[in-house]
Amino acid sequence: GYLKAVSEYIHEAGGLIIIDEIQTGFARCGNHFWFHQAHGVIPDIVTIGKPMANGHPISAVLTTSEIVTKFAQLHGERVLEEYTTDPVSLIMASTVLNIVEEEGLQENARIVGEYLMSRLKGLMDKHQCIGDVRGEGLFIGVEIVKAKGVPDGDAAKRLVKRALLEHHVMTKEDGIEHNVIKIKPPLCFTTENAETVIHALDESCTFISSSNR
Repeated sequence: GYLKAVSEYIHEAGGLIIIDEIQTGFARCGNHFWFHQAHGVIPDIVTIGKPMANGHPISAVLTTSEIVTKFAQLHGERVLEEYTTDPVSLIMASTVLNIVEEEGLQENARIVGEYLMSRLKGLMDKHQCIGDVRGEGLFIGVEIVKAKGVPDGDAAKRLVKRALLEHHVMTKEDGIEHNVIKIKPPLCFTTENAETVIHALDESCTFISSSNR
């Protein structure tokens, strides 16, 4: 309810809701194609990028004709000429959208994401350094903490490094305290791939914990 409440306050004050879906959009959250849909929010502007063409350099800004018209009136129509693309990029983006639909990747993100979340939460009983596991679909965060839930950015960084160097599993530390391990795999991720991540994180947590004794 937080995001929906904030959006209502912003609209009441005359502001616009701008949602960045570059990392979370395009079916990644499983239950919805766009992450903001899970919060019941209707944005005024949505920014999307890299996943739209599977890494090919193309991005977009989605908004209403009313906002575009007002923007042109304030800044001139020539400013909008900068926001154009080419046929090759459009074909690549269109192809990616077709593949997401034809291969059922949104449903795959939901199913594999739920499996991965469940397995990650299972590691919380084994490793005290895992304070929380949260997310939706194939966008998951694993919070690394010290005693009493204190954020441990240093341990998160070491876990990410060991998972990469020893297990060839690429993750990234994120969050204000840099203590959240972000897991954001491709939408074609399988449960077998998920087990590889679980093994890497499990072993890395064991190694880091033993080295701290």
